[in-house]
Amino acid sequence: MKAAVAGVNISPVNMDERKDLGIKAGDTVKVHQKIQDKGKTRIQIFEGIVLARKHGTEPGATFTVRKVASGVGVEKIYPLYSPLIDKIEIVKRAKVRRAKLYYIREKVNREIKRQMRRMSLVSLATESEAEQVVKAAEEAKKAEEEAAAKAEAEAAAKLEAEQKAAEAEAATETPAEETEAPAEDEKAEVLEEKREEAKEEEKKD
Repeated sequence: MKAAVAGVNISPVNMDERKDLGIKAGDTVKVHQKIQDKGKTRIQIFEGIVLARKHGTEPGATFTVRKVASGVGVEKIYPLYSPLIDKIEIVKRAKVRRAKLYYIREKVNREIKRQMRRMSLVSLATESEAEQVVKAAEEAKKAEEEAAAKAEAEAAAKLEAEQKAAEAEAATETPAEETEAPAEDEKAEVLEEKREEAKEEEKKD
């Protein structure tokens, strides 16, 4: 079977070159992937550590690359001879004792949990223009309500002061009337005495 497919071109890429690259678990690689975007082809670079290599150098050979982007682990499985891969670069090589490095997933999770224990919840943010407008409107409304309440309190205090002043004036006027009444009675008595004296003098005459 192998002899039958020996002369068949499985992929348009240079397969011998990729075989000789010798990708293995623990390598840090840069995969230059071709991406079709709106009729144009661009190159996207995915850099990460190789977790596993499967199926050796067979036509279906694959390798798994993992990286952490914005705190999230991302893994991609690439076919070794895929024509969508423009280039593969090996950046670093690490000596590992396993053929599959899947334990890194749990190890990273443990480290993240350990870091999360040291974190504290904080809510800090800048205000958007809409929030600033709403806040200014609320402050203006609050200021108007405070001014109205202050004016009402001042009016109530003024009215109370006027009532107290009126009560004080009424209290001072009452004794004066009481003192004037006896004075009028004395005048009346004096007049009656004078009249009686005048009558007596007339009788004598």
